[in-house]
Amino acid sequence: MAIKPLRKLQVGPYAYLADEWLERIEASLADPALDRPAFCCSVLCDLAYPEYSMNWAEAVSDTRLPAGTRLALAALDPRNVTLEPEYYAECDDEKFQRVKPFLWLWYSFDRLPIGGQNVDLGVRLRRMLAPFIFKRCGERFKAFQHVEFSFGYNIECGDDVVVHRHVLLDDRGGIVMGNKVSIADYANIYSHTHSIVDQTDVKNAPTILEDGVRITYHATVLAGVRVGEQAMVGAVAVATKDVRPYHVNVGIPAKSVRVKPNAPPDSWQATRTANVNDKNE
Repeated sequence: MAIKPLRKLQVGPYAYLADEWLERIEASLADPALDRPAFCCSVLCDLAYPEYSMNWAEAVSDTRLPAGTRLALAALDPRNVTLEPEYYAECDDEKFQRVKPFLWLWYSFDRLPIGGQNVDLGVRLRRMLAPFIFKRCGERFKAFQHVEFSFGYNIECGDDVVVHRHVLLDDRGGIVMGNKVSIADYANIYSHTHSIVDQTDVKNAPTILEDGVRITYHATVLAGVRVGEQAMVGAVAVATKDVRPYHVNVGIPAKSVRVKPNAPPDSWQATRTANVNDKNE
C-alpha cells in the first residue's frame, strides 16, 4: 500500500487571531488561582454570545430578555449545568468539580460554529485542556471533535495519542493509553460494566491500550480488557477479552485472525496455539 502522509496546508489570512486567542487561553490556564468556572463561562460567552460578554451577569438577571436567552446564558457557567457522571455513586466530587469546567468548555466548543469541523483550532485547544482534565497526558496529544469522557480524571495517556471523531472514553474504572495509540471514529472504550441481573450493580475495571494500539472504526473495547502492544481491534469488533500483542482481532466477540508481519516470532506461535484453542471451545 502507498504511504500517504498528511498534507501541510497554508495558513489563512487571519490565522494570527487564532494564535492570539490560544495564547490568552494558555496564559489563563497557567494561573494556579484561576477561577475555572468563571473562565469557562467567559470563553464560551465570547464565542457564543459576544454581545453579552461584557455584562453576562446583568444579562442573566435581566427580566426584559426572553427566558430562553437568559437560560442559555446561564448555562455557559458549568455550575449551572449537570453532567451525567456527576450522578455516578463513585464520582469523586472534589476531583470532578476541578475538571468539569474544562469538560464543559471542550464539549460546548465542539457544538459552536467556530468549533464544529475547525480542525486546527480545535486540536490545539483540546491539547491545551487535556492536561488539566486527565490524570496524565503526554506530548502531542491530538483529539478531533465530539470526543467525550466519563470523569476525565481517570485517563492516562502517553505521547502521540490520536483520538478521532465521536469517540467515547468511559474512564469510570480508569483508562490507560500508551504511546502512539490511535482510536478511530465512533469507537467506544469502556471501563465499567453492569450486572445482567441488577443494572445498579456496577463493576469498574481499568482498560489498558498498550503502545502502538489501533482501535478502528466503530469498534468497542469492554471494561478490564488489555489490548497488547501494536495490536489492532478491527472495525465494528467488540473486544471482550485481552488482545495479544501484534494480533488483529475482529468480529463479535473479537478473535484473532492474523498477526502483523512486523511481529516478533513468538507472536506467530501464540496465534497458532490460540487458533487451536478457539476450535476446541
